[in-house]
Amino acid sequence: MVASVYLVKGREKSVLRRHPWIFSRGIQRVEGKPSLGETVDVFDHQGKWLARGAFSPNSQIRVRIWTFEDEAIDTAFFVKRINDAQALRNSVIARDGLTGYRLIAAESDGLPGITIDRYDNFLVCQLLSAGAEAQKDALVEALKTCYPDCNIYERSDVAVRKKEGLKLRTGILHGEAPSDHVLIEENGIKIGVDIAGGHKTGFYLDQRDSRQAAVKYVDGKRVLNCFCYTGGFGLYA
Repeated sequence: MVASVYLVKGREKSVLRRHPWIFSRGIQRVEGKPSLGETVDVFDHQGKWLARGAFSPNSQIRVRIWTFEDEAIDTAFFVKRINDAQALRNSVIARDGLTGYRLIAAESDGLPGITIDRYDNFLVCQLLSAGAEAQKDALVEALKTCYPDCNIYERSDVAVRKKEGLKLRTGILHGEAPSDHVLIEENGIKIGVDIAGGHKTGFYLDQRDSRQAAVKYVDGKRVLNCFCYTGGFGLYA
């Protein structure tokens, strides 16, 4: 039986606006004994069903919402979320010639606590919440379904996991280990990414537009690239 979380009167307003977090102070009571990361049903103070999420007893964010619909949190759920996220990105991937991009951006893609970056044929997962950790097997199966030719590597080595009562983890989840430098391409530029030893998941994918914007300022100039990490801005220059 799924455990239930009942909210303090008035605290349902943010959930009805589809905010994906429920803080500890907003909870009136918990029925059942949900374990770390377990899926729970969320109700308002009158017992009306609102959402389904992951329970985290060690965090001030006590529940992270998976869905506002009455649906199972299983492999099929993750397949749908991943396919939806991929579809949103396809036009940008084609426009910029990307073989490296952020596939899943946590709450933005309806998967709280989950970041997934793609580097060529490697999917790099960073699982930062108790719910993400509890659903790791289903998530990996979904990735294998959606990307059967890709390897899957974990970089859950971020200190914020400790606030969720989780240990830091890295390693292979499926397939082979990455080489020292996995080659990706963006805007015609080839870049080597150190998946296992680099910052974050290996590369600052979120700076792609900034790298492209810098090009117009450096034409015909000598450029000093300080604090360059993997040299992305230098390669664009």
